[in-house]
Amino acid sequence: MGEPSREPSSQDISRDDLKATLAARQELGAEFEPALVESLAERLEGVIEARVDSRLAQQPPPAMHAVPAAPALTPRMRLTLALGSMGIAVFATAAAGEFTGLPGVVVVWTGVVLVNVAAAFSPRQR
Repeated sequence: MGEPSREPSSQDISRDDLKATLAARQELGAEFEPALVESLAERLEGVIEARVDSRLAQQPPPAMHAVPAAPALTPRMRLTLALGSMGIAVFATAAAGEFTGLPGVVVVWTGVVLVNVAAAFSPRQR
């Protein structure tokens, strides 16, 4: 249950590399510390990127699932939609005309037309 076994690569940073970086910091002093830290960080980023790329290359691509098609409208469903939208439109027209005037009526009937056109172009069930 430990870490998966892997072979060390040329990208890995060894303990000797870390010890050498610490020794260089001690020899060169604190004024060179930011440069040493930056150098070590770049090497670590390279190692991490190589490991991530390696793991991603080992994983299979995700499976694509087909999207089910929308159910087709039966003739009865089309008739119900047409008559229902007209019935609702009568009351919506009255309310829109009373509160907003002509712009509201135009919006209501534009909606009715769009719903019925969309239903007309939807797949048909035979």
